Amino acid sequence: MKHNTIKRVGRSDMVNMGPIRLRQPLPTQQIDMVDPFILLHHYGPYKIDERSNPFDLGPHPHRGFEPVTFLIQGEQLHRDSLGNESIVKAGDVQWTTAGRGIIHAEGPTKDFVRKGGTIEGIQLWLNLPAEKKMIQPKYQHAKYEDFNTILSEDTMVETRIIAGEINNEFGKIATQTPVNAFMIDAKANGSETIQFLNSHQGMLYLLNGKAKINNKETLELNENQFIQFNQDGNGFYIEALEDSLLLFLSGEPFNEPVKTYGPYVMNTQTEIMEALRDYQMGKMGFLPASY
Repeated sequence: MKHNTIKRVGRSDMVNMGPIRLRQPLPTQQIDMVDPFILLHHYGPYKIDERSNPFDLGPHPHRGFEPVTFLIQGEQLHRDSLGNESIVKAGDVQWTTAGRGIIHAEGPTKDFVRKGGTIEGIQLWLNLPAEKKMIQPKYQHAKYEDFNTILSEDTMVETRIIAGEINNEFGKIATQTPVNAFMIDAKANGSETIQFLNSHQGMLYLLNGKAKINNKETLELNENQFIQFNQDGNGFYIEALEDSLLLFLSGEPFNEPVKTYGPYVMNTQTEIMEALRDYQMGKMGFLPASY
């Protein structure tokens, strides 16, 4: 098997998002997007208690893409204008297809704030193609224990298949476009080869630990944590230099124009203005501020 060569490596520096400080490996000054992936935020770990709760996002709209949350630690409540309400726990994934418009809110549950604890997760913005930007919104919540997994030959690397397919094992999330999302949990000295289609653009993000990719590039915290692959192979080789957790994402690129403004991802500026108007007119639904 031919390994995909590495196109870019990148850091995951801290940025301010209102009152929240988080890591943003995508976009950066060097990497605008990895089509069809628009944005990747790594939030936390935050200590949460009744005196400090920095991660409580009140109702806000989205249109034209899929906001996805991979919860690493803690517990969050999801509410949306479709009437969904669910408690997302560590290892769970919530996959929202905003489509023509949805309003949602997420933050620690009241019980979690009372007890205190740590919250950490990944927020991903996955673009939708022009033909699907105005589809009906949808929400999926998949639990940690329900995901299919594959184990490396040395039994030291477990790959959780959230979406897509690897080795004839399939993810629990139904996707709108061809996408893979794998969470790779590797014990020190474990190794594995992860395959994906060369029609996909692929990227790898290190959440914690230290790992070598293709016997060449080392990922570690506060150094390079992000890799974008070229479309010239069928996968990559990973060797964990210490216990590590990584997120692999790949998808068929759309090669379409992208216009973003706040919580909207569209193809033209006119469509952005229409989204602003439709939200103000209540066409994306309603969600009360508190529960």
